[in-house]
Amino acid sequence: MAESKELEQRIERAVAQALARQLPQLQAEVVRTVLAEMPAGGDSASSGGANAGGHDGTGLVQAVAAIHAGGTQKEILRALLDAGSAYGTRVALFVVKAGLATGWQGRGFSEDEAIKDFALDMQAGPAAHAYQNRVVTPGNIAEMDRRFVEQFGGPENEQLLILPLVLKDKVAALLYADGGSDGLLDAPALELLVLGTSAWLEVVSLRKQAQKEADAAPPASAPQPVVAAAPVKATSSFSDPFASHTPKHIAPAVSEPEPEPAAEVVEVPVPGHAAAASAAAASATATDPFAGLSAEDADTHRKAQRFARLLVDEIKLYNQATVNEGRRNRDLYDRLRNDIEKSRSTYTKRYGSTVAASGDYFQKEVVRNLAEEDVAVLGANFKR
Repeated sequence: MAESKELEQRIERAVAQALARQLPQLQAEVVRTVLAEMPAGGDSASSGGANAGGHDGTGLVQAVAAIHAGGTQKEILRALLDAGSAYGTRVALFVVKAGLATGWQGRGFSEDEAIKDFALDMQAGPAAHAYQNRVVTPGNIAEMDRRFVEQFGGPENEQLLILPLVLKDKVAALLYADGGSDGLLDAPALELLVLGTSAWLEVVSLRKQAQKEADAAPPASAPQPVVAAAPVKATSSFSDPFASHTPKHIAPAVSEPEPEPAAEVVEVPVPGHAAAASAAAASATATDPFAGLSAEDADTHRKAQRFARLLVDEIKLYNQATVNEGRRNRDLYDRLRNDIEKSRSTYTKRYGSTVAASGDYFQKEVVRNLAEEDVAVLGANFKR
């Protein structure tokens, strides 16, 4: 039992260390890309004749943080649409399967629900170009699918963008965006949001795969299960975020094949094994700080923790020299007051009225991450 517990802890540490090494690098790379693409003066210039949205870098970074706060693929994609609606008056996501594009969700249309299951023509125009070349494609509404224009209308300035969401070298979806009646269409910002979404979806997929492998690793002292033989099939470990989306207009003949059933695992009863498993489960429950909460409340607490971590990581990333000076002089809060309070406001707007408010996770993360658990380095003006 002791050897099993030790092996489990070693696996958990190895997985946590691997993720800890990779996630900050990926997040930092997205942020660096955002900063590199931002024009001088903080105003986002548009491309392809689209109008500038006029948003500064802070809003864009917070939009990326909101996407990275998503814990599931659907949450991430919804966050992309919510964030994208600040940089394009009308945005819609179309799932691409078997060469066909199907509406998933939209924002800013007179009838957002009508986007769902709309079959977008991919034979010509900007949609075809974006899909075939995997590049952001500006266009004119006259080039779009005629049925789309008849049902949803077009922007007053007639300009639009199609942005491919690429996952594992495949275009998994297309993001449509236009300026609607007010001309809001910020091409660089939308492109960066799509790039950030693509990277984060792959990170989440890799993290889940690593966790599955860790969970599947048999303890050293545990009996080995008898596994029935199953056909070996080479498949990608990447999880398709649109796997459950079955477009109404795609016939079964062209639908993607269902995955092979997993190998059947037959457990061999061993005396005392059930009792040991129960004891391990009880121990795991005791160490879970949210064990006494409902699944929904526990999920909200965990999301709030992740969001607080992302916000503070960004402060640290942009102000590393200031952080080091503040720690040395023990006046860290005074030096970063504006950044901390802006991020605190962002956190409060998102989670201040939820059950997670009682956790005060942003405050705790400032102390843990910026102050390295030494609250004194934040200075006398930091409210405990």
